[in-house]
Amino acid sequence: MRRTAAGWVVGALLALLLVPAPGAAAAEGEAPGSGSLVMVLDSSGSMGDDDGSGRTRMEAARTAVGTVVDGLPDGHPTGLRVYGADRPQGCTDTRLVRPVAPLDRAGLKAAVAALKPTGDTPIGLSLQKAAQDLPEPSGGTIATRTVLLISDGEDTCGTPKPCEVAAQLAKAGVGLRIDTVGFQVKGAARKQLECIAEAGNGRYYDAPDADALARQLQRASRLSADGYRLRGKQIAGTPTSDRAPGLVPGQYLDTIGPGEKRYYAVDLDDVSTVDFSATAVPQPGAAVDTVDKLGTSLVYAHAGGEGNCATASEIFHQNEGAVPLTSAVSRIPTEKRYSTCDKAGRYWFVVERTSKPASDAARWPLELVLGVEKPLRAGVTPAQSQPEYGAGGKEAVLPTGDPKDVRGGTGFNDARELGRGVWRDRLLPSQTLWYKVPVGWGQQLRYDVEFANEPTVEGSSSVTSYGGTQVYTPARHPVGGGTGEFGSQTTYNGRPTALSMGTVPTAWTNRYESNANVVPVHTTGGFYIAVTLGAETAEIARNPQIAMVLRIAVLGEELTGPEHGAAPVAGKADKQGESSARADSAGTGGAGWTVIGAAGAGGGALVLIAAAVFVVKRVRGGTATDTRRGA
Repeated sequence: MRRTAAGWVVGALLALLLVPAPGAAAAEGEAPGSGSLVMVLDSSGSMGDDDGSGRTRMEAARTAVGTVVDGLPDGHPTGLRVYGADRPQGCTDTRLVRPVAPLDRAGLKAAVAALKPTGDTPIGLSLQKAAQDLPEPSGGTIATRTVLLISDGEDTCGTPKPCEVAAQLAKAGVGLRIDTVGFQVKGAARKQLECIAEAGNGRYYDAPDADALARQLQRASRLSADGYRLRGKQIAGTPTSDRAPGLVPGQYLDTIGPGEKRYYAVDLDDVSTVDFSATAVPQPGAAVDTVDKLGTSLVYAHAGGEGNCATASEIFHQNEGAVPLTSAVSRIPTEKRYSTCDKAGRYWFVVERTSKPASDAARWPLELVLGVEKPLRAGVTPAQSQPEYGAGGKEAVLPTGDPKDVRGGTGFNDARELGRGVWRDRLLPSQTLWYKVPVGWGQQLRYDVEFANEPTVEGSSSVTSYGGTQVYTPARHPVGGGTGEFGSQTTYNGRPTALSMGTVPTAWTNRYESNANVVPVHTTGGFYIAVTLGAETAEIARNPQIAMVLRIAVLGEELTGPEHGAAPVAGKADKQGESSARADSAGTGGAGWTVIGAAGAGGGALVLIAAAVFVVKRVRGGTATDTRRGA
């Protein structure tokens, strides 16, 4: 027998008392571009050699470093360490000439101008010292700390071994990466620099001439400055369900290592739809395998162990280098409440990372979001589901005209809000840019990404990389690919290429469909677009950044609500070319879907109770259906 509403509320309130406070640090963690960079510049004797243009390699390096510091954001913490600059011989010849501090362009340029190529190449020791030069992020936040090594040769000292140092540093903490730029290197020297970058969660950039040196240094430094801006309350998941920290609606930060599981407890009522997403943020371009995976699941306990209510996973689909990876699951109660997973009680959300042995071994930051969806009002009959792309298929007519320049965000939290129109942006190799588009009831998002025709470097004709895109719901569920309608990647070799992507129309009853790309499209709000350029584009394009164009349409007339027969929104025109730079301050959003900021965690627990009082059935074609993914 089903409980009365009053009995359910009392039971839910009692269950609430059992929810542990969101575990771990109490401080809100946010990294608004709070990374740092230290350049490690080779000033050994070989840097006095001619670079082939009549200038010395050091002169080329001075020009390149000047270009880098001119392009970095104002105030970005930046320092300079050199080796081989002070003595003709010596394996301890490494010195911090400019400490890591808010960017001082004139001071950095003057420091490089004063260097004279002199001595040996103690790379291993310099890497150890450079990691110590980088300040730890304040307040327990997670931010990218980058060592950028520029060298024209291999280590001449032997100990400590550079590759071993890089691996030790990469495993010692979260957020450290070591990028290397090889200036006119070949053979053993190039292999060593490649090894350092791979072991250090970074990328190797080859610079056969002065122009390439400037280009690759710009890429590596900007990638450091424009890293994903994480946001959330610090929390520590557990390897088993025992003593797992409790979650209430909000946004959280954790970390996860290769092969790990992280458990988080949650008490659910018996009527709410609850959404959970996990975004792993490895260092851009770090070593990954095509099938390295991030999985999420919702489990319950029973006498024989654990049962699965819902499960999902995402893989990289390429092995050029790491990009942010998001997996999400929902608890969607069945219409007739027949499933074990419909019951009120204690459940656990689980995040699991699966990696191949040769993949990046560093711990990855995790950004977690838990949200609850408001039920429909009593007596409201929802509109039918809309599981077909229809007018939003591949042949949809998209906006034309001259593109307007915009700048995408670094992640979900600062995604650039855009409306219908044509937009132009620029990406770095290994970079993902983010945008957010409001979508209402009955509407669907449809867009194209066009990667530009770029001048290529000599000898790059045989190199191919990729361009990629994904679209996410307001609850951060990835949708769009896998249906046969759209693909999420295309080959890129410097010539023009394009991708199409989109969603089905937004309908409340989509949650009861079976297609994984339809089910999550069941509430309105800001839908996210992510656009990625493959790491190996660094070997193809001559320009530091690669241009791309977004053609965005929001198709269909917006309705006033999710109910059957809802009227169109009055007087709301779809104005082409509108844009705003508002960030999503709550982490996610959208009508009908709520995430409570971590600072208000106590009040957020009540949302799980108060937001879900009514049970609504969908009638389709006169017959009540009763389906549920993962039931």
